[in-house]
Amino acid sequence: MSEASVFKNKNLYIIFGVTLIAMMGVASITPAFPDIIRYFDISPQQVGGLIVAFTLPGIFLTPFTGILADRYGRKIVLIPSLFLFGIAGFACMFTKDFYWLMVLRFLQGIGASSLSSMNITLVGDLFEGKQRTSVMGYNASVLSIATASYPALGGVIAIWGWQYIFALPLLAIPLGFVVMRGLNIQKPSGNMHLRTYFGRVWQTINQRTVWGLLLVNFILFIILYGTYLTYFPLMMEHRMGSDSYHIGLMMSLMSVTTAIMSSQLGRLNRLLGQKRQLIIGSIGYFTASILMLFANDYLSLALAVVVFGFGHGITIPSIQNMMVGFAAINERAAFMSLNSMVLRGGQTAGPLLVGTIYAFSGLNATFLTGAVMAVIMLVLIYLMVQVKKSEG
Repeated sequence: MSEASVFKNKNLYIIFGVTLIAMMGVASITPAFPDIIRYFDISPQQVGGLIVAFTLPGIFLTPFTGILADRYGRKIVLIPSLFLFGIAGFACMFTKDFYWLMVLRFLQGIGASSLSSMNITLVGDLFEGKQRTSVMGYNASVLSIATASYPALGGVIAIWGWQYIFALPLLAIPLGFVVMRGLNIQKPSGNMHLRTYFGRVWQTINQRTVWGLLLVNFILFIILYGTYLTYFPLMMEHRMGSDSYHIGLMMSLMSVTTAIMSSQLGRLNRLLGQKRQLIIGSIGYFTASILMLFANDYLSLALAVVVFGFGHGITIPSIQNMMVGFAAINERAAFMSLNSMVLRGGQTAGPLLVGTIYAFSGLNATFLTGAVMAVIMLVLIYLMVQVKKSEG
């Protein structure tokens, strides 16, 4: 199948749809954090709980959804996940109590727990070789377009009221029906003995490079969800008095840069190789965190978020492409769910860790933390990640 014919595959657009929904749960609401803080009269550390409540279920549930998807098929996990995401997310719109908002976010997070692994699993199931590399880059671009669009869209919607942002999850429900009727994928053979199945999953996981990639992914999402998504909006309001619209617009600039870089994954693989991409990406995270530490005007902030987007755009799809190639189809969902569980762990730990540092040391320390985490990423890449000659 040629690269052009990839876009004739209807399954590709379902994968894109799942990716768009998976990114909605956090990216759309962060520009409204200052408004939510004022509405509920809570602290900046407490508002980070809206991210923690959403990401926490994924830490515990994602491995089980992966096993279910390997044993009984992708659809049996994906369809109810989309419905729950949409219903619980929409219900957040009507709550007047922060406690119930947290409960509903937790339920929405249960629905979201499988989405960020299932989309990558489907890429691995449906595409191979250079096509898989290209599709992984395209999917990462869609992810980045979502993270670019949702903050801007959320910022605009929040002008009329933060509650209205939670109408967006309703889009997951029609996608659930599309998956039900339109997803064309071979069901994995679920007749393997469980002991054999778990043994093969563990054999795939227990490799030095896999452990290195998992650790890098964990730290990466501490930086993204702790330093950037939680405290970058507060920094803009504190230093420049920015409103939700301008916060969303600035955050979108990062995601546009990420989308451009991700779409070039196949070309970057050929030019740089996978490990070099990860090294350059970690340097991008470090540089952006230092720039954010000292930025005091929109021009310097724009430079910081572009550098962040550059690093993010070459790191995320490269990790995903490397990970999905390790497992065969009958163990792939469980293996990728482990990666998603680690990702969710970083998303959950980020606001908690960086929030604690913020409480003791102030706003500047949150960006210094991001820089330190990027250095740790760089060391792990050098010591643990070994790659074969790229297929890209």
